[in-house]
Amino acid sequence: MKRIKKHTFYYGSLLILFSVLTFLGCSSDDGSPMQGTEGEEPGETIVSPEDKLPLITIRTNGAAILDEPKIDAEMTITTADVDSYTGKIGIEIRGASSQMFPKKSYGMETRDADNEDYDVSLFGFPEEEDWIFYGPYSDKTLVRNKLIYDLSREIDVYASRTVFAELNINDDYQGVYVFMEKLKRDGNRIDINKLKDDENSGEDLTGGYILKIDKTAGSNLGGGLNDQNSFTSSHAPMNSSMGQTIDFLYEYPDAEDITPEQKVYISDYVNQFENALASEDFADPELGYAAYMDVDSFIDFFLLNEISNNVDGYRLSTYMYKDKNEKLKMGPIWDFNLAFGNADYCSGGATNVWAYKFNERCSEDYWQVPFWWDRLLQDPVFVTALKARWNTLRGSTFSTGGIHDKIDGYVKTLKDAGAIASNFEKWDVLGTYVWPNNYIGNNYDGEISYLKNWIDDRLIWLDGAIDGL
Repeated sequence: MKRIKKHTFYYGSLLILFSVLTFLGCSSDDGSPMQGTEGEEPGETIVSPEDKLPLITIRTNGAAILDEPKIDAEMTITTADVDSYTGKIGIEIRGASSQMFPKKSYGMETRDADNEDYDVSLFGFPEEEDWIFYGPYSDKTLVRNKLIYDLSREIDVYASRTVFAELNINDDYQGVYVFMEKLKRDGNRIDINKLKDDENSGEDLTGGYILKIDKTAGSNLGGGLNDQNSFTSSHAPMNSSMGQTIDFLYEYPDAEDITPEQKVYISDYVNQFENALASEDFADPELGYAAYMDVDSFIDFFLLNEISNNVDGYRLSTYMYKDKNEKLKMGPIWDFNLAFGNADYCSGGATNVWAYKFNERCSEDYWQVPFWWDRLLQDPVFVTALKARWNTLRGSTFSTGGIHDKIDGYVKTLKDAGAIASNFEKWDVLGTYVWPNNYIGNNYDGEISYLKNWIDDRLIWLDGAIDGL
């Protein structure tokens, strides 16, 4: 079993000094640093196999991992010191602004012996082929994305299933990662109809579709926003000052596969929804927005973004979908690493502002929030339903104590595994500004305390702000 040197150093004797120097130079047999936990007494601790995080080992046979395309590699997952999965994969670097960080995130697909896409169940998640290794870097708590996704699923709104793991690439330890499901059309993920390229009329044409408000990634048929990969809203974002527009990317079917008829249908549907929402009859249940959108999904999406004051909320990494013969739904949520007070711009660190009013604070930012949310909150029926949902959730999933318990559970899992010490040995960022940190803690416990205190203040403010709508 792995022996782990402790992190509290006492310099009263040469023996302890020698132990510290030995610790700094050691690595374990699996290529990861010797692990430890802050605040313990000098000595050695044995981490039992069941307390270790799963270790994901990737071997690329000398090839560099690129932004795209995916390269061939092999993956082994070791759980409790036992290899629980071994197989071929394709892997690439993923992300947009996060690619500036030295700790990369990766997209991965599982493959069979013939190197073809292959659905498998990993960590007990439903079988699929597309997965993500998310590497928290600017989020020094390591838990923000996992927290919000867990909260979402607990209120019966699908979000990516996740598990903490450690990643090793070509014998180079990469730290703590969150292994998660990629958002895609699937019966166990975004559960909508599989729209075929020959379904171009009648009822078949009504779904399913996935749209996204986001930056473009990869070539995406020419790069940037264009009429091949997206369509533009006819309604300008409120309070914007630079002539910005809201654009909807074709996520499913994607830009390469969606047919002209399908483009026309989904863009017309969104346009009809926006026109109804902007009209004088917007609150009419038959003529207004409710005829086009699933109200409950919009409310839950709003609350998840507001509870975390997600500085990217509503304007980036924003998914929506429409199934066959159904209304437009918001979600699933995605990418909250800058939420919960972890951004120092546009009031991202504040606990007493509305996230949906981003445009008022940063009218010159290229990525703006659609007018939808201001308009919805002008309807007393929508506000009444929003208040009722908030009050219900505050008595259960969104209770202060319940959220604290979740965070404490994550921290215990990471500390019991010695993974916090290992991660920050690899990435020495504690006490250092990493864009766009609003708070810089001197140690990991300080980062966790900030997160908890921020959430406490946020919940109190939201209680009053929602009640006053």
